[in-house]
Amino acid sequence: MFKRTTISALVIGASLSTFPAFAAENVTGPETVLTASYQYDIPAGALSDGLLRFAATSGLSLSAQASLTLGKQNQALSGEFTVEQALEALLRGTGLKAMVQDSMVLLSGTSQYTFAEQPMTMETLAVTAKRADRVSKGATGLELDLKDTPQSISSINQEGLAENNLVQSNEALNMITGVNVDQYETNRATFNSRGFEIQLTQTDGLGMTNDYGTVIGQQDTFLFEKIEVIRGANGLLTGVGNASGTINYVRKRPTNEDEGQLSLSAGSNSQVRAALDYNKVLTEDGSWAARVVMASEDGESYLRDLENEKTTVYAVVDGQIGDNGILTFGMSHQNAKQDSPMWGSLTLNVADGSQAEFDSSASTAVDWTYWNTETQDAFVEYTHLLSDDWEAKATYNHREFEGNTQLLYAYSLSGSLNADYTGLVGWPYKGHTEIENDLFDVNLSGDFEAFGREHSLLLGLSHSEQSSKTFNGSVDSSEMLLSLPAFPYDGSAYAEPNFGELAANGAGEQKLTRLYLASKLQLTDQLHSIVGVNAIRLQRSGDSIYGNLVTTTNYPDTKEVSPYMSLLYDFTDDVLGYVSYSDIYQNQDQTDINGNYLDPVKGVNYEAGIKAEWFDKRVLTSFAVFEAKQTGLATYAGINSNQQYYYEPKDVTSRGYEVEASGYLTPLTRLSLGLTHLKLTGPDGKDIYQWVPRNSVKLMLDTRLASMPELKLGVNTRWQSDVQSTSNVKQDAYMVTNAFVSYELTDDATLRLNVNNIFDEKYIQGLAYGAIYGAPRSATATFDYRF
Repeated sequence: MFKRTTISALVIGASLSTFPAFAAENVTGPETVLTASYQYDIPAGALSDGLLRFAATSGLSLSAQASLTLGKQNQALSGEFTVEQALEALLRGTGLKAMVQDSMVLLSGTSQYTFAEQPMTMETLAVTAKRADRVSKGATGLELDLKDTPQSISSINQEGLAENNLVQSNEALNMITGVNVDQYETNRATFNSRGFEIQLTQTDGLGMTNDYGTVIGQQDTFLFEKIEVIRGANGLLTGVGNASGTINYVRKRPTNEDEGQLSLSAGSNSQVRAALDYNKVLTEDGSWAARVVMASEDGESYLRDLENEKTTVYAVVDGQIGDNGILTFGMSHQNAKQDSPMWGSLTLNVADGSQAEFDSSASTAVDWTYWNTETQDAFVEYTHLLSDDWEAKATYNHREFEGNTQLLYAYSLSGSLNADYTGLVGWPYKGHTEIENDLFDVNLSGDFEAFGREHSLLLGLSHSEQSSKTFNGSVDSSEMLLSLPAFPYDGSAYAEPNFGELAANGAGEQKLTRLYLASKLQLTDQLHSIVGVNAIRLQRSGDSIYGNLVTTTNYPDTKEVSPYMSLLYDFTDDVLGYVSYSDIYQNQDQTDINGNYLDPVKGVNYEAGIKAEWFDKRVLTSFAVFEAKQTGLATYAGINSNQQYYYEPKDVTSRGYEVEASGYLTPLTRLSLGLTHLKLTGPDGKDIYQWVPRNSVKLMLDTRLASMPELKLGVNTRWQSDVQSTSNVKQDAYMVTNAFVSYELTDDATLRLNVNNIFDEKYIQGLAYGAIYGAPRSATATFDYRF
């Protein structure tokens, strides 16, 4: 049955209900509903309140005589459970039974109800909606459980983000299986998975590519219900992309209750943070609700002189339009300021062939530098239920980004330091960047019957446009490329030049139109297939935002059709195997030695795997093997006579496997463990891209003590094998471990202490584009209050 996601909440009132006879079990209903898994956080208390929280989380309606729950209590329920497990736990000891019918939970007492000739009129406890459950549809755009998705998917929900103090998006991505974050400056990073840069970042399943695969700044994770990464070529969802993966941020949405959360933190390096999340039901019948999320932080850094200040505000409203429609609109604003940021990275090569080592606080920045960014997002979404099985959805997203910078790029003309660590020169820069993005998507999805079986279909059309402008302030040649003192130097090492007025330096546009189709076909009781196709047209002109020195701007229009195919087989109710195939297509912003843009990269991606559920479906394990072949992939080749980076197209193959386990080992112990192994080879069959770790392990584990359930302990750790840059800078294998302890003062108030890098490991964060040391040991104390 297609899940309706657009019905609002109704308050206590009179309704008509017909109760069929219940089976002997306490909880009965369709297996597809009962086995669906959700993250519950229901305190002990009045059963009526507990059931309302259960319904809001599960997205099910609820109907019962009010007298049935009078005076009854439920035990606390915290963790990820199936609908059946959650209902059994809540009803334990109450003498009540539950039956799920047509997405509604019907409650009864110990006596059996039978079909009545006429419907029974009675007072109802509540009818609760599915407003809260608009989540990403994963790798295919179809509503599929993680086990039924023929690709590798990992995610961290808001509870895991908060408890592990992963308040910035890059910190969170660093803990996701198969993802490596190369933070090569204080404000820019690149991500890679399966050996290639992740160039697709989305919000609620919609987005565009990142120029150069580089992401400026970080998002505050407090805004999201979860962050997920779909690894491998995601052609079915995006139409373009390489074989790395797609990052998807799932926004918080209004819920069916008046509730809120306040979080206050203080930590090392004078870091302070405040965050507020408040939901309000706006109308008496519950058909409209709003949610406001705010986060603000300020503080210094372990890096010399670096200071950060960031404020984010997000507001969203949704409500029912008629009987079958729901309208959602929201907007967010982020203002981030950095003083003394690094532009470029540390030079660690020494002329004698050795590798320099500095304190973790080492920075190339000077006092007059800054990097300020402002981002505004707005979206409107309308969903209309056409029937019990079909819905139409239209979405419009708008984003504006502005960046204002004064920076100093410190580098060596020879590529290395002298023996006394001199040899660096400075390149001062003043600039302004504007990026504007509009995206419109409309789709139709639902279930249909054919050949005696039920299938699913998604059909959609999207169009996105992005424009960018850059402006530079001129610098007199007498103030350029001045020698810097021996490194490490202080913030006064390079005097602020006299920048000229900002003048237009470059502009670019790109348009992407995509027609897509995806379908889940139930071939037999055990065998099903997910197939799809994308037809795209990509139009580009002008420069990329990093193409300021490029004078050749020939971007031929591209039309491409990419198929996606997969087969899935249910060996048992808990074990599934799959194989999948996807085309690869990705336009490239890099240029060759003559300044000409490289042709798009093309290729194929194969994946096969097995997924299994354990411990009453509390734990999901997966094993996947993959191979991706990419033709003409931009590969760094050097610096040309214009002091401009240039690239060569190379054929690159990635092979490897991934193993992951996630879920609740017990109702009190949660685990996420992932291992990735890969091999990357170039056209000559030898290793390539050695800055990508060939092996990595990610672990997140937390537990409550049965004897003291108010106390929770957790640890997360990541390990990676050794890496090496194109300039032969090396980082040995290393492991970074973080831990937390939290104590619930009351049902609503919690204290938590997080200690990051508890063993004070010293390491280089990434070597893809440079080098910057990771943070040493630090601590943060947090007070959370829910109301």
